[in-house]
Amino acid sequence: MKSRCAVACALLVVLGTTLSAAQEITVAAAADLQFAFQDVAARFQKDTGHAVRLTFGSSGNFFAQIQNGAPFDLFFSADIDYPKRLEAAGLTEPGTVYEYAIGKIVLWVPKESKLDLSRGLPVLLDPSIQKIAVANPEHAPYGRAAVAAIKHENLYDKVSSKFVLGESISQTASFVVAGSADIGVVALSLALAPSMKERGRYTEVSAEDYPALEQAAVVLKSSPNKDLARQFIAYLKTPVIQDLMRSYGFSLPAK
Repeated sequence: MKSRCAVACALLVVLGTTLSAAQEITVAAAADLQFAFQDVAARFQKDTGHAVRLTFGSSGNFFAQIQNGAPFDLFFSADIDYPKRLEAAGLTEPGTVYEYAIGKIVLWVPKESKLDLSRGLPVLLDPSIQKIAVANPEHAPYGRAAVAAIKHENLYDKVSSKFVLGESISQTASFVVAGSADIGVVALSLALAPSMKERGRYTEVSAEDYPALEQAAVVLKSSPNKDLARQFIAYLKTPVIQDLMRSYGFSLPAK
C-alpha cells in the first residue's frame, strides 16, 4: 500500500512540474496574419506544450497601444518601421527585431462578380463599381500599399471617393465578402485562406506599384516571458514553418 502511495505521489509531482512548466505568450499580430498564425500557433503548442494567445489588428493601432504599456510579449507588424521605432524608443529587447516576411496585395471580388480582374488596377474605373474596400492608410500598412499602388496607376483622384475604409486589412476583406463593397484591395494571405478562396477570386497587384511590405517582429522589453518569446521567433525560422508561411502567400526576405 505504501508503495502504491509513493508511486501516486511521484506521479503527481511529475504532473505538477509539467503543468507549471507550460507557459503562454501574448502576441499582437498584424491582421494579415490571421489565418497563417492560427496555424503556426497551433503547431507551436503541439510541438512545445506552450500556448500562444493571439490578438489581431492594425499595426499602427498596436504601435500606439504598446507605447501606452499594452501587455504583449511579442509584436508582429506588417511594417518594419513600427518595430524599429519601438526599438529606438527603448521599448524592445535589444537585437530582437526580425524581418519575418514580405506581404503582397491583391484585388479581390466575390465569385459572382462580372468584373474582369485581368485588367488589373484600371478595373477600379469600371462604372459598375460603387464601393472599393481599402484598409485605412493612417494605421494599416496594407492600406498604405493599396493607396500607393492606386496612385502609381494615376487612378487615385478618380476612385478615392468610392473608398470604404477598414480599420484593419481583415475588416477590409470582410467588407467585400459581406457585399458592403464591390471590390477590395486585400492581403494575398487572406485571399488564400479557405474562407475567402472558396467565395471569390483575385489577381495580384504588381509589386512594382507599391513599396515593399517588409514585415517584422520584435520582443517587447515589458514581456515577462522573453525566453519563450524568443523561442517563438526561432520557431518561425524553421524550414517547416517557413514553407507554411509561403503557402499563405508570404515571400521570405532573401537574407
